[in-house]
Amino acid sequence: MNKVPVATPRPTFKRTLRRISMISVVITMTIVWLLLCAASLLTLKQYAQKNLQLLSSTVSHSLEAAVVFRDAQAAHNTLTTLGRQGQFRRAVIFDSQGQELTHWTQDTRANPGMVESTVSHWLYPTPVSQTIYHNGVAVGEMQLTGTDDIITHFVWLSLGVLTTCLLLASFISLSITRYLHHGLVMALQNITDVVHDVRTNRNFSRRVSPERIEEFHTFAQDFNSLLTEMEEWQLQLQRRNDSLMKTAMHDSLTGLANRTAFRHALNRLMRNPQQKSHCALLFMDGDNFKFINDTWGHAAGDLVLIETARRLLVFLGKKGKAYRLGGDEFAMLLTGLQHPGDVQRIMASLKAAMNQPIALSDGHYATMSLSVGHALFSEDATPESLMETADRRMYIEKKRRQTASSDE
Repeated sequence: MNKVPVATPRPTFKRTLRRISMISVVITMTIVWLLLCAASLLTLKQYAQKNLQLLSSTVSHSLEAAVVFRDAQAAHNTLTTLGRQGQFRRAVIFDSQGQELTHWTQDTRANPGMVESTVSHWLYPTPVSQTIYHNGVAVGEMQLTGTDDIITHFVWLSLGVLTTCLLLASFISLSITRYLHHGLVMALQNITDVVHDVRTNRNFSRRVSPERIEEFHTFAQDFNSLLTEMEEWQLQLQRRNDSLMKTAMHDSLTGLANRTAFRHALNRLMRNPQQKSHCALLFMDGDNFKFINDTWGHAAGDLVLIETARRLLVFLGKKGKAYRLGGDEFAMLLTGLQHPGDVQRIMASLKAAMNQPIALSDGHYATMSLSVGHALFSEDATPESLMETADRRMYIEKKRRQTASSDE
């Protein structure tokens, strides 16, 4: 069974900018930290070497008399006094023959750590040798080894201060960068919101607000121009669709809704249980339309159809809607009926309204009566059964009229 790949969430532009800023600041500050540390340690090493040489010169002057008189105890006491100040770790005194006169070593109660040993060896790789003079004559030599206690403390303190300052600078830099990125993120977010709204909701009336950044401002202007064109195209398409819909759902001669619109409206009423219990369907067919066409021509027939449609609209008002099904066939959907007997009264009034003569263009008058059949909506009725009932009653009415007319 194949596993459906899980979509990895894409990072936002804001998050990407923050990540780029974070990486840039971290790399930059790390390089700066390493460079400053290297420069500081090299400078510190030179300072420590110079300081040890200066210290050895000072100590040699203090030991001059003891070396001249070969007083080892006095020399040791002097070294002890000076060594306890923490300026050096080991000192060895030699006489003029190179024999060791005395030495002093710092008392280390604990073994130094690896870091301290490394720093000490790096700062003072070899002891400093200093010749002891008396009246310009060399009377001995002193070898002095520096101590790393003060230097190591200073190194750690310096690194701590440097790291703290760089971290603070990084925080300030990221804060400033985030603040400066806010306008960029908001500009892109504004454009993205408009594009998403247009794509999702087809809201072509949205526009991108002007931006301070030149590239975004140019893009916003071009995009707004494109939206304006798309909005015009949409309006034209909507008007064209409305026109096509009106053509498809209305009769071009009379302006009434056509057979397609009638079927849609009938099906819509049948799906509304509350409304259809107060509705009725009327089918109407002209009784003498063929005679009018044959007597006065098709132009007169069209005029009669137009006038019939107008009278149907005036008669109905808000009680329902009229439709032309084709030729001289019409239909009505009556709504809001309070009693079944209302249909008979409406049919009687409708026949009376249609029986009024219609003035033709040549001064003649024509009368087109209507045969009307009806069907009341019911719970078990279907659109087909309603139309069949109304159609059957209409032709019964038409046949009755024709029989009555032939008897006369």
